[in-house]
Amino acid sequence: MKYKFLPHTADIKFQAFGKSLEEAFLNSALALKEVMYKKLKVKGKIKKKICVKGKDKESLLYDFLEEFLFLLDSENFILSSINNLKISERAGSYILTCEATGNDANNYNFTNNVKAITYNEMKIWIEKNKYACQIVVDV
Repeated sequence: MKYKFLPHTADIKFQAFGKSLEEAFLNSALALKEVMYKKLKVKGKIKKKICVKGKDKESLLYDFLEEFLFLLDSENFILSSINNLKISERAGSYILTCEATGNDANNYNFTNNVKAITYNEMKIWIEKNKYACQIVVDV
């Protein structure tokens, strides 16, 4: 299971899983993609290099997911897939790099109802040698 949705009173909460931290972050982005436009198939015609930094894993996850909301709002970019996701730790902070492929949102009919990523109930943990991330998004 890559991710699952959990009950929440007002917003949308999900957990994403992976054999590595990178895979858990990747699956978090895929869950966010499903929240934003369900199972819509997006053609990967545009490539974007993503580089975000965080003082800890939670802030890195927040900034990573928030980047997709920013790209949608500022450049009409909607996500199709993510490649070469790497997380490194340097000088007490974390850096994530990847290549996102997607398309112009104007080519698709969907409702973007995600207002923001939140720190509410956000956590990252390891269980049974697998990484897990929990995120709540404001809708």
